[in-house]
Amino acid sequence: MKVLITGGSGQVGFELQRQLATLGDVLAPGRAELDLSDANAVNAYLAKQQPDVIVNAAAYTAVDNAESDRAMAERLNAELPAQLAEYCQQNSNWLIHYSSDYVYTGEGSTPWQEGDATGPCNAYGATKLAGDEAVANSGCQHLIFRTSWVYSAFGKSFLATMLRLGAERSALSIINDQIGAPTPARLIALVTQQALTRLQSEGAALTSGVYHLAPRGETSWHGFACEIFQVAKKAGIPLAIAPEGVSAIPTTEYPTPAARPLNSRLAVDKIEKALAIQMPTWQSQLALTVEEIASSR
Repeated sequence: MKVLITGGSGQVGFELQRQLATLGDVLAPGRAELDLSDANAVNAYLAKQQPDVIVNAAAYTAVDNAESDRAMAERLNAELPAQLAEYCQQNSNWLIHYSSDYVYTGEGSTPWQEGDATGPCNAYGATKLAGDEAVANSGCQHLIFRTSWVYSAFGKSFLATMLRLGAERSALSIINDQIGAPTPARLIALVTQQALTRLQSEGAALTSGVYHLAPRGETSWHGFACEIFQVAKKAGIPLAIAPEGVSAIPTTEYPTPAARPLNSRLAVDKIEKALAIQMPTWQSQLALTVEEIASSR
């Protein structure tokens, strides 16, 4: 099986390359080899390589910049998925596409179900939703994995920022009224590998559609930061900050160009049933990721 991973240099793409290597020939072209902003280049690459499965981890994820750079956000988040879906539909291939909790309104306190009404509160969410709809309407075989608060042991993320700032400062103010589940890229890649393995062995036993992919449990960014510092301290990572140095503030005290959803909770019952798995807790996944960082230093 020839698997094409788009966005291979990102957090999720990096973990996918490690996790999917056992499934066959993995292609993960960098920007120099494939410019995803160029529709003609994408078509030429697909025609030449003819992948059997496409795993689309490419996205425009700069949430605030998407407000002013709408054209590029639409290209990567909406037009590219539509283009990949068209190829998969024409060739009877599967497309794995990653989406976001930002497609929902972000209101309330109940975990979002896959069938709930959407209503993005910013440009990034709107372009991600457009990509989801393009994939779903294409007629191709697809799995859309909506996830939240992605981080990893490598690259830029909230985890990396907290470890850097926590080593430099003795006090930080972190938002406490946005609630979700921090999701490591490694978990996303592992679940993707399980899904593709099932597709290989059972054909269409998995139904095309949207699935939430996140750990069990919920927290705020403030709670996430506090847990990061506790786990990092246990792992022997040097820190200047103590737990009492992390102050909680509301979203209103940290204005940003793009609005942020307050409710990013995602119900994961559907994916657990489909893959016969139990999603781990966000705390256990954070501990594993911090251990990986500590061992690599």
